[in-house]
Amino acid sequence: MSAARAGAEDGRKSSATTGRRAGPGGPTVGGMRRVIAGVAALVVACTAAPPVAAPSVTGPVSTATATVASTATRGSGTFALREFPVPAGQAPHDVAPAADGGVWYTAQAAGALGWLDPKTGQTRTTSLGSGSAPHGVIVGPDGAPWVTDGGLNAIVRVDPATREVKRFALPPDRPNANLNTATFDRDGALWFTGQRGVFGRLDPNTGTMAVFDAPRGAGPYGIAACPDGNVYFASLAGGYVGRIVRATGVVVVMEPPTTGQGARRVWCDSKSRVWVSEWNAGQLARYDGTAWKEWKLPGARPMAYAVFVDDVDAVWITDWGANAIVRFDPLSEAFTAVAHPQPNANVRQILGRPGEMWGAMSGQDKLVVARAP
Repeated sequence: MSAARAGAEDGRKSSATTGRRAGPGGPTVGGMRRVIAGVAALVVACTAAPPVAAPSVTGPVSTATATVASTATRGSGTFALREFPVPAGQAPHDVAPAADGGVWYTAQAAGALGWLDPKTGQTRTTSLGSGSAPHGVIVGPDGAPWVTDGGLNAIVRVDPATREVKRFALPPDRPNANLNTATFDRDGALWFTGQRGVFGRLDPNTGTMAVFDAPRGAGPYGIAACPDGNVYFASLAGGYVGRIVRATGVVVVMEPPTTGQGARRVWCDSKSRVWVSEWNAGQLARYDGTAWKEWKLPGARPMAYAVFVDDVDAVWITDWGANAIVRFDPLSEAFTAVAHPQPNANVRQILGRPGEMWGAMSGQDKLVVARAP
């Protein structure tokens, strides 16, 4: 699968926004234009669907692994990549390191949740049900994987011990939300995005769900919670980052300086600064609470897909244009890029744990980990 600029499942491009540039080739600095967007909320007491009877499990399946030598192209902070094949045709989309040392991943084309043992390369999969097309996966405060499933139009929890599947469906008047990504806030609520133009909140304890209309319609994509309690999402088609007022569902719209930048995914560092991958602009952006700053990724045609900040506040980006994993040092403002040995890795969401950063190579049916050599 080639890395098309628009992305296969990513909706419309960003609408125009305004900004000002510091100068050719330099970082862009801009202020924030806040728009308090009134949103319509539909709050429903969603009763979780009955647990699915013991799902079919495939595996464990033995798989070979390949180590890729690190080849830093710019800056410092050299790291090495190691790839792990998963069963052919699964099209892994997102990953989340598991509490048991394994790695969860969404097998989008198989309608399943996968689990990889990095020590052996073995995998197993749990079917999520007929029509499933899982997009995102995160690990909740309960230690279980939580999935945003666009095919089922539901949030799905899988018990890590029994592999029991529990679904929380969106309300009937919110069909085909094109669910994308989820995050837990510090109070234990799960927030999620839908590219069709919605975001929502689920109480995992009661099953109560609220679904809100996003400003500017279609586009909500990545979402993350900061240490200070704020929750932010990126609108790929809308060209903004939204801060959710959790008590009301109102959104504060924050526009990065570059017009039509295509804000795709967001993450927060330990200081609650917000980092954004700008797909259309090929840039990394940061909002520190008062101002924006942007950096162009190295290479001729960068395409910044995902962003993640690790335990030492280093920033990781997946670059589809360079077919590479990129690390950014916020102190030196230096990039280090390591390319995949084969084309079209198409790494989507990235998540990590201390010492490791994991991603899903959707174009090659593999998972990849980045570690310091």
